[in-house]
Amino acid sequence: MQFKDIIGQEELKRHLVRAVDAGRVSHAQLFTGRAGSGALALAVAYVQYLCCRHRRDGDSCGECPDCRQIAALAHPDLHLVFPVNKQGKKSGEAMLSDEFLPAFRALFEERRGCFSPQQWYDRLDLGKTLKGMISAREADEIIRKLSFKSFESDYKTMLVWLPETMNEEAANKILKILEEPWEKTLFLLVSEQPALLLPTILSRTQEVAVPRIAPEVLERVAAERGVADPRQARNLARLADGDLLELEHLAAGESDERRRENFGLFCRLMRLSYNDRHLELIGWAEEAAGLAREQQRALLQDAARLLRESFMLHAGLGEISYLWGEELAFCTKFAPFVGSENIEPLIAEIESARAQITQNGNPIIVFTHFALAVSKMIKHL
Repeated sequence: MQFKDIIGQEELKRHLVRAVDAGRVSHAQLFTGRAGSGALALAVAYVQYLCCRHRRDGDSCGECPDCRQIAALAHPDLHLVFPVNKQGKKSGEAMLSDEFLPAFRALFEERRGCFSPQQWYDRLDLGKTLKGMISAREADEIIRKLSFKSFESDYKTMLVWLPETMNEEAANKILKILEEPWEKTLFLLVSEQPALLLPTILSRTQEVAVPRIAPEVLERVAAERGVADPRQARNLARLADGDLLELEHLAAGESDERRRENFGLFCRLMRLSYNDRHLELIGWAEEAAGLAREQQRALLQDAARLLRESFMLHAGLGEISYLWGEELAFCTKFAPFVGSENIEPLIAEIESARAQITQNGNPIIVFTHFALAVSKMIKHL
């Protein structure tokens, strides 16, 4: 994986290259950003550049043995840890990343390093209820592997994807090695939700914030992938909100059904709220709770988007709104209910619900509280 293979993020690529060239390699780094921003691919490209013996023009050569092995996630000095699980797991049975490494390598190659946690869980066939996790035994393996000398490169690298899926015991076990690592040992944590990490882990790492991809870059990608109408490409880039994965779904029409379902649930929630239909809101909460975890998070994300767009319409900023069709028709009528008095509390409720769902909160409780809280805020302003 070379830097040139990664879409966008040009300034961050230059920053990483300058740091390596100047010998400023922090032993523990935390890459933070959405899956669709390319955080995992950037971390792998960074390791490849660091280990390449024939760097040129601000990138790894892509041809030496180190480059080829790292690109295939098969270098003996690159160790990978990621959340795993399986159907029918026995009680007390610990799952280790090494058992699932072939599947992870295959998905990484197919998706060029850019895939979501849900895409990985789908590859593991975890269904709606199971989620991947990084166990305490995995933390023991991390310490064991890093105790060995490097085989070929100057650095031994431990790349942990989604460290927020570690349980507390696992997180505490790696604290010591993060604080006092062996010489030439590099820890790379790639996180979508760093707020879920222990504060002690955050304090021991140097953050590399991976921003959302610029709209003009996504607009160009949309055109390259068959969106011929410049206006449609621009709209898709705006709706993707800096996320390459979302752009791909939108361009392929794969998000249409999901967005329609989320829009329907959003409309029902708001209508029930401003009509004070509290008993029916509990039925709404039960329906939302029946969705898969990632679908629940997507519902809340779409709700936040529609509320923000409604607020913009209320504020007279319709010319910069990216709504059309049924969404525009509903939000235009709904806009008087969303203003400066309640937009921030509404978004705060959504963020709180997303955090609780991410932390495996009981969805019935989470969505019931969320629906009733929202109903108190939806009033004609």
